[in-house]
Amino acid sequence: MLDTLLFILVVVPFLAALGLYALRIESLRMALVLVTAVLLTGASLALFFVETIAFSTTLLGVNPKPLIIILDYVILLIFLGVGISARHWLIISLSTGQLILLTVFQLVSPVQDPGQILFMVDPLAKLMVAVVSIVGSVIIIHALPYMKNHEEHLHLPRSRQPQFFALMVLFLGAMNGLVLSNHLLDFYFFFEVTTLCSFLLIRHDLTDESKRNALLALWINSLGGLALLTGVLWIAFDLGTLNIQQILAAAPEAAFLLLPIGLLCFAGLTKAAQLPFQSWLLGAMVAPTPVSALLHSATMVKVGVYLILRFSPAYAETFFSVAVALVGAFTFLAAAALAISQSNGKKILAYSTISNLGLIIACAGINTPTAIAAAMFLIIFHAVSKALLFLCVGTIEQRIASRDIEDMRGLYEIMPVTALIAVLGSLTMILPPFGMLLGKWMAIAASADHILLVTILALGSAVTVLYWARWAGLFMSYPHSGKVAAESQPVLTRLPLLGLIAGAVLLSFYAPWIFNALISPAIALMTVSLPETVPTTSWGILVLDRGSFPVIPLFLASAVGVLIALYFFKAAGRVQLSGPYLSGAQLPEDQNSYTGPLLASVKPSTSNYYLEKIFGENVLNRYVNTAALMLIILMLGGGL
Repeated sequence: MLDTLLFILVVVPFLAALGLYALRIESLRMALVLVTAVLLTGASLALFFVETIAFSTTLLGVNPKPLIIILDYVILLIFLGVGISARHWLIISLSTGQLILLTVFQLVSPVQDPGQILFMVDPLAKLMVAVVSIVGSVIIIHALPYMKNHEEHLHLPRSRQPQFFALMVLFLGAMNGLVLSNHLLDFYFFFEVTTLCSFLLIRHDLTDESKRNALLALWINSLGGLALLTGVLWIAFDLGTLNIQQILAAAPEAAFLLLPIGLLCFAGLTKAAQLPFQSWLLGAMVAPTPVSALLHSATMVKVGVYLILRFSPAYAETFFSVAVALVGAFTFLAAAALAISQSNGKKILAYSTISNLGLIIACAGINTPTAIAAAMFLIIFHAVSKALLFLCVGTIEQRIASRDIEDMRGLYEIMPVTALIAVLGSLTMILPPFGMLLGKWMAIAASADHILLVTILALGSAVTVLYWARWAGLFMSYPHSGKVAAESQPVLTRLPLLGLIAGAVLLSFYAPWIFNALISPAIALMTVSLPETVPTTSWGILVLDRGSFPVIPLFLASAVGVLIALYFFKAAGRVQLSGPYLSGAQLPEDQNSYTGPLLASVKPSTSNYYLEKIFGENVLNRYVNTAALMLIILMLGGGL
């Protein structure tokens, strides 16, 4: 059974990608996307019924190692060709360095594992596969009508959807392969496949800006690839194995491994777009919105946090671990502060992603059972809510031709369903009883013994509330005439939005059971030592040493609040609307306008404060990037 599931999760997306690239008939392409989505979703759920830890040395009896080595060279040669074509010396240097290191390894490899374990399934891998396969599939389904409208807007003479959907599906297969890999060289291969997919998807529209930003993403992620491969070779020559489980078992007793593991974590920081490497993810916003949703929720950036979390037992209770926590916590606060100055919806979401990934990395650095549980909760809930919000922004943008949140004022009047879903999606990021707040609360509780860390995390959480609450309020705000238009959407647009918001709510409700079934076993396997009591659950309440989070009681209280809100909402509908008070100068025929100079009719306008002089990119970037770089140097120094 395990081999079949691995084949569906890893190989089927690669085969489906070839089929999607070849198919030029839209209906057949749509059918193949839907079938692949169903297979990935089913296989990811079936994986939960596999024993807690399971291993595989082949894929349906076939050893994929020779093919993986060949494809490694193919990908690196593609990167080299891109660098030469663009005359980009950084890309040329980084890809050449990786080619040299890979060749050296193949020629003088000290690793002798004839029966090596290629794939390992444990609770963390199951969680990641579910996030990738289910959330990723929902995004790709939403992209079917989205890309049709997108290409009509661009007036393309020839559709590029075959390439687009091939890359999107390939991305899911590469991610599944990465999180299931138990061999570091295989992990490196899938790491590079994700870099290739992101590069091609960012430049999909082939504008000058998209090509430029794709090159930026390629060289920053190639820097991470070089660091990863260097760390892999270092570990291989020191330990004689690339089996991840053997490395984790040896690491606590082998202090010399901290520096190569530091290189692995450095690769994770570049992939997760942590400061000062955030520019590539911000530049990726030029891609079609489903690409942004996939990069931020189910793929690419999740590689980074997974890598750092996977190797967290190897650096537990070291100064290096503290440095990792500081790096993540600083990014959590700094990226949240930068988000305050943004009115571009996709950039707000991008900074929010960078910030929340920093929080997950901080949890990996804190490295206690509570912190690891918080990190796993945040991975789940961030993926669902962030995918939902990106898809909402893409849907809204295609309707109002803008992604500026100021243009979304009063959106409820013209897109009531999407506006309500977007508001709920925003609230799942900051309010109880939802899972994101649960994860943040656990992270802060886990950092309570570190005064600097807990202060940074508390400040970051407070800043986060500011930009989310500001945006959520805009959807339901003035102007509103009292007339709400019916909103018509394709089924494949509406269903993913409804499915994701339902998922965010239901997963939050079942958080205590998710902890018992998935996260608690993961903690037991990952944590080398237990410096604190492991969290427990009782009657739908998560219990820690420093307090408890009453998930089910909070849901019951929220249900009462929703009923009260519905009552007053209906009551408000019977009240006559009036415009804002304009010093008594309103026009009789239009309460939303007033008499201005030369008796002209003037409509007032409102806008949020974005505090650019305090939190603007031009003001903060230089300082926060420098500080982040110094913290990373401190982290790598901790590996010495």
